[in-house]
Amino acid sequence: MITTNLASNPITDFELPEWLNQCLIIKQNGEDCTSEDNDLICRAFEFAHTLHEGQKRKSGEPYIVHPVTVAGMLRDLGGDSATIAAGFLHDVVEDTEVTPEQIEEQFGEEVRHLVEGVTKLSSFNFSSKTERQAENFRRMFLAMAQDIRVIVVKLADRLHNMRTLEHLRPEKQRRIAQETMDIFAPLANRLGIGRFKWELEDLSFKYLEPEAYRHIQTLVAERRIDREERIEQVTECLRSQLRVLGINVWEIKGRPKHLYSIYQKMQRQHKEFHEIYDIAALRIITEANDACYRALAVVHDQFKPIPGRFKDYIGLPKPNRYQSLHTTVVGLSGRPLEVQIRTIEMHHVAEYGIAAHWIYKESGHSKNLRLSPGDEKFTWLRQLLEWQNDLKDAQEYVDSLKDNLFEDEVYVFTPDGDAIALKRGATPIDFAYRIHTEVGNHIKGARVNGRWTVLDTPLQNGDIVEIITSKNSHPSLDWLNFVVTPSARNRIRQWFKRSHRSENIARGRELLEKELGKSGFDSLLKSEPMQMVAERCNYHSVDDLLAALGYGEVTLNLMVNRLRDTVKTLQPIEEQESKLPAEGEAHMQVCNPPTPNNAAASPIAGVEGLLYYIAGCCNPLPGEPIIGTVTRSRGISIHRQGCPNVDNIEGGRLVPVSWNSTQGQNRSTTYLVNLQIEVIDRVGVLKDILARLSDRNVNVCNASVKTNAGQPATIDLGVQIRDRDQLQSVSQQIRKISDVLNIRRMDGKD
Repeated sequence: MITTNLASNPITDFELPEWLNQCLIIKQNGEDCTSEDNDLICRAFEFAHTLHEGQKRKSGEPYIVHPVTVAGMLRDLGGDSATIAAGFLHDVVEDTEVTPEQIEEQFGEEVRHLVEGVTKLSSFNFSSKTERQAENFRRMFLAMAQDIRVIVVKLADRLHNMRTLEHLRPEKQRRIAQETMDIFAPLANRLGIGRFKWELEDLSFKYLEPEAYRHIQTLVAERRIDREERIEQVTECLRSQLRVLGINVWEIKGRPKHLYSIYQKMQRQHKEFHEIYDIAALRIITEANDACYRALAVVHDQFKPIPGRFKDYIGLPKPNRYQSLHTTVVGLSGRPLEVQIRTIEMHHVAEYGIAAHWIYKESGHSKNLRLSPGDEKFTWLRQLLEWQNDLKDAQEYVDSLKDNLFEDEVYVFTPDGDAIALKRGATPIDFAYRIHTEVGNHIKGARVNGRWTVLDTPLQNGDIVEIITSKNSHPSLDWLNFVVTPSARNRIRQWFKRSHRSENIARGRELLEKELGKSGFDSLLKSEPMQMVAERCNYHSVDDLLAALGYGEVTLNLMVNRLRDTVKTLQPIEEQESKLPAEGEAHMQVCNPPTPNNAAASPIAGVEGLLYYIAGCCNPLPGEPIIGTVTRSRGISIHRQGCPNVDNIEGGRLVPVSWNSTQGQNRSTTYLVNLQIEVIDRVGVLKDILARLSDRNVNVCNASVKTNAGQPATIDLGVQIRDRDQLQSVSQQIRKISDVLNIRRMDGKD
């Protein structure tokens, strides 16, 4: 067991914050008022301080400063003792020799779970930074589903890292800032933690657009005095009028808008800074809901409201439970001024977020923090968890995650009056899939505000949407051209993949039969070895395996090799050695002969000194089982074992051959392979496929595309491939593209 003793490790290298100092004093004095919560916080700090002793940050300051700051942020959010303890301990598993089991031993299962949820995946190996990033996010969201406090700790950790980012290399600064802008700032917004969201955005802006940041910062500072005078005049005018009407106001305060929000407005409206007038906002905080609307009447009575700039987030809260009245008026100087009106409780939620409000005020005991199915506050998180496993490609997952987190929404209603938040530009189809997958899969039409409308019509705030379904209706590929929500797009793609199941089974069966031969094929499919192969490939049944083969999720070579391995495992060794190849099964039983001494002279072993050529009917690749056939005038033709053109050749004309082991080391020799790819027809899909090939230095000899309105498109490609392993790798990368429905290798012509 690891133990710590603060008395033997005096803290002299940095100054403790007052709140932590008080906790330690209370514990050292042994006062009766010391609670279990205070004891847990103190022990976590002492543990972290001992483990991080001697470690320094890039800034040169003691490392313990970071966890202490993170724990302080969590305390300011109202975090419970377990959350604050996790703030102290969130880096110990990654940066020290401590294990999660030791964390649980000393601080309990709850703290261990929080620390593990935040810890980076430093012990895992991934093929790319994107894949590593995607896996981090997948694990993080799964941990959030178990306990939302995980992301609160992670956000505090990221915020302090952003505050000290200047000590890192420029390229690392930009990478971290971009990830923060894409993921963590939107996450803070989704959780309603306004004070984290704005600071994360401004700090990211500082490193991503340093010149624009400094320019806006300078201009805001130059106009500070003039701005404060104008806001003070408006404040006094409203305060006196509110007092006359007996409206109790807790606070009236002006503030400049955050730098990144000003920059966004300049970019969105294509304006210069001097053309942006409402760079300041006035906030009125009242004591009751009805006072908010009475204060709004006073604001509109004293100053002329600007049409179309009023939003009632009290009557219709944002998905993150943000509530406030927003209006923009013409101020005393004729310049626009935004006014926000909310209660004290609403202000608390706006600053600290629904996560803090829900966890620490509503739930009571901290173990009641799982994501409940009916909790509308976290619908967006539940949707992420539903479709994240369907997206196998790391880049597609990260892109979809970014798209889903950014909040630019419209609010529409079901016929029963339930409010549904959708991404701006969403259509009735997006709405239908938001209600339920089967509603989207069987949508026949839609009524918006009582009128029939076409399915690609963008919905507007306040629309009442009624979906008409039919069991005979099903998705159309055209829908992918106008749906905007990732969940709807993913469900449509999944439907098309599942709906072709029978065709995929037939295609897989055909491919396997060509490889193994017709003799005894039906019996083989029902045999124990085939069921074992299906289970080894993580499929429940042989039909599932055949469908995966037909669709391209499993390669033919992998399936045949596992079948061979399974048969060898089940058969006695003597039987394996003595069994001769039967007619129609030669391609399964022919064994590659030993490599001769002069194998290096030819890529094919067994044809030394003879004329031979690679058959164009099957285009075998190094690494694939091959067989030679004696031709009348062209020497020996090299085929893949299982090639249909070999089935009817007399046994006397068959020559056992194999690839030389040195062939796998020859990186310059390539072989033509013809691929047929079935895709959802959209602009740019061929470009995406060619980009994947180019990234892997695969040369494309020819390409053709066949399209048919409303049907999947077919792309035929001729590519130069080194060996079987490269073909499998290329096929897997193409298959990861979301719009690819199927990919298969085509036979050529001899």
